[in-house]
Amino acid sequence: MRVGSATIGGGSPVLVQSMTKTRTDDVAGTVRQARRLARAGCELVRMAVPDARAAEALPELRRKLDLPLCADVHFDHRLALAAIAAGFDKVRINPGNIGSRAKVKRVISAAKDAGVSVRVGVNAGSIAKPVLRRNGGPTVEAMLDSMADCLEPFEQLGFRDVVLSAKTTGTPETIAVYRRLSKRYRYPLHVGLTEAGLPFEGAIRSAAALGVLFSEGIGDTVRVSLTGDPVLEVDAAYELLAAFGLRRRGPVIYSCPTCGRTEIDVRALARKVKRGLRDVQAPVTVAVMGCVVNGPGEAREADFGIAGGRGKGAVFCRGEVVRVCPERELVRELVRRILRDTR
Repeated sequence: MRVGSATIGGGSPVLVQSMTKTRTDDVAGTVRQARRLARAGCELVRMAVPDARAAEALPELRRKLDLPLCADVHFDHRLALAAIAAGFDKVRINPGNIGSRAKVKRVISAAKDAGVSVRVGVNAGSIAKPVLRRNGGPTVEAMLDSMADCLEPFEQLGFRDVVLSAKTTGTPETIAVYRRLSKRYRYPLHVGLTEAGLPFEGAIRSAAALGVLFSEGIGDTVRVSLTGDPVLEVDAAYELLAAFGLRRRGPVIYSCPTCGRTEIDVRALARKVKRGLRDVQAPVTVAVMGCVVNGPGEAREADFGIAGGRGKGAVFCRGEVVRVCPERELVRELVRRILRDTR
């Protein structure tokens, strides 16, 4: 499925997306944040459209941003129509709270005419009351029933440019509902753990749920939802995808946890290496190791690495020691070699 210049599903790499956290009617602030996301590797930027003021800003945002954009709409179908008219590439709606079936069909017809895709998003926190009563609460079955209800008008109108999501805060529930969706439907799936939490906790919870799904081949696009800077969401998504060999963007830096054998400041070295490589997009592995047990082997197996001890260390490039130097020179030498190699 095409979303502007991006592709979701059909064997394409898992697409990384995030969401601006500025007020959408703050055009200057939203543009700045969207561009920061794009520089970090975000391939689809979503924006909340909660009211008419936000909707009025959409045409200007579209003019100023040359990247795939998605409007996130709840409760008022007219806001979705405004986003489509503004030239957004995708709209996200929850048919369970957007209004009557006739209103949903108006959005579908407008999207079909404009060549705009639609994400049908079901959240455990906003399932229609009749479905909740029928299932005794926001269970996995309730989410699946809600999705079936939501998809009915799309299928009646023959609209296929749809991405499905069914999000909850529970890891087991997230895994269960996406497994069921992947077997029941042929639409691309947007995966994520909603409201995962602060960056540290949220990244762990997201990895627990999404790692299982990715290992089973489930998921066509992802957002790691964190309470904080949205660029961290993009960084976390790429780290997770890289761990499964699904996407690589920029260096993957490994560093030893340190112990009583460590005789150099591995933590400081690793942080300096990360800063020194912040503009590198080549998919290289870098090891920062601090003892004689695993250090030389790990550094040799990575594309580049440091293996240090007693105030000095060896710099490795493609499995070979290229220099032994004092600790204070290790980062400069390693970064210099990587930049030269990846230009």
